[in-house]
Amino acid sequence: MPDPVTVSVEVARPRQQVFDYVDVVANQEVWRKNLYKDWRFEGPKRGVGAIAWATTDAPTSNERIEFKAVASQSPEKIVGEIESAHGKRQTTETYRFTEVGEGRTRIELEFAWRKVPKSERIAPFVSRAFMARAQGKSLKLLAAQLEKG
Repeated sequence: MPDPVTVSVEVARPRQQVFDYVDVVANQEVWRKNLYKDWRFEGPKRGVGAIAWATTDAPTSNERIEFKAVASQSPEKIVGEIESAHGKRQTTETYRFTEVGEGRTRIELEFAWRKVPKSERIAPFVSRAFMARAQGKSLKLLAAQLEKG
């Protein structure tokens, strides 16, 4: 099993404002456009129980991903569970929001694997490197969106 990956970014927005934006599951479509496409949403708009489905945005892939919000503690933390690879990959994402100055927030994302397909167990460092890069890019897109207003 790969070790968790943690990436972070700082944004010039108050912590509550950042939390409120990230807590709306449909907003993921904006900052995760580098990874996923064809989004669908179900359940509450925000918080626990919100669900999103998307397709991996990769050539020759039609893999469906399910995102489910399982914990939401305003304004500190949001936890989501993700299932992909037809249930063979299960991961957890934890967003933490820390005030780092007047009107500034650090967004930290920890991506942890709970279940991995056999094909990914051989070289876990490859999965870690890919996710660190991809999630880092997503957080930069999130920061740009938040600072744009």
